[in-house]
Amino acid sequence: MFFSKKKPEPIKKTRGEIAREYIAKVIFLTLGAFIVAVGLEMFLLPNKIIDGGVIGVSMMASYITKWNLGILIFCINIPFVLMALKNLGKKFVIQTFFAIGMLSIATNVLHGKQATEDLLLATVFGGIILGFGVGLILRNNASLDGTEMVSINLSKKLKVISVGELLMFINLFIYVGAGFLFGWDRALYSIMTYYIASKVIDSVLEGLDKAKSVRIVSEFHREIGDAIMKQLDVSVTYMKTLGGYSRQEKILTYCVVNKFEMAKLKELVHSIDPRAFLVTEDVHEVEGVRVKKKKH
Repeated sequence: MFFSKKKPEPIKKTRGEIAREYIAKVIFLTLGAFIVAVGLEMFLLPNKIIDGGVIGVSMMASYITKWNLGILIFCINIPFVLMALKNLGKKFVIQTFFAIGMLSIATNVLHGKQATEDLLLATVFGGIILGFGVGLILRNNASLDGTEMVSINLSKKLKVISVGELLMFINLFIYVGAGFLFGWDRALYSIMTYYIASKVIDSVLEGLDKAKSVRIVSEFHREIGDAIMKQLDVSVTYMKTLGGYSRQEKILTYCVVNKFEMAKLKELVHSIDPRAFLVTEDVHEVEGVRVKKKKH
């Protein structure tokens, strides 16, 4: 007879823990929105450099109509955010509306406070600041750009075009419009800003301290595994593998370390087996525990 392990029950959070999580989320969403507003109002908008998506459309509409940028960002985003209600859930939509509302307030607070007239400085620092703020908002399960939500929905329906391709297609029209409105040099600066911001967003979402997953093939897998757990305080997993040429069964040792531990790990492995085969890959997010040391 086979016995299945009982599924662990999820840990129930106390009301205090839930309240602290919501307060932290509100703080980070507000902070992210104000950081985005700094990038827009103090660097990009005064120099006629635009962002992509709904914010870019709002910036051009504000320039043409002289209407308030914050109100335009909020109003243009409404139909796109509501479209995401079915796929992304009520919680995401509520948090998104809150973040967009905070951005609308922040753009009004910071309006007219230009930081620099140098186009290169405005492009680089505007992109960095914008990307950091957007990344902070995305990390807290919200968004400022309705075009991303539209792209997700269309990609699911069309099935032949990826989300990234749809976003690129939409932004292409936006930057062509910016070229006609502000001049082609401003359109090129805008594309540079978008690129910088996207790289910063990736860094914020993935974390600055990327981990490395390591696969080690060696005859001394037990010695290597014990040394890693003892000296690096990192858990390891053993997996059975089959050699392609030798057709012999081998043991693969798998672990995840941070980038600062990587050099020590290599030195440790090669001190035990100089012929050990190592494969490393970037890991963008790690959850769980390291080694649980036994109590003596």
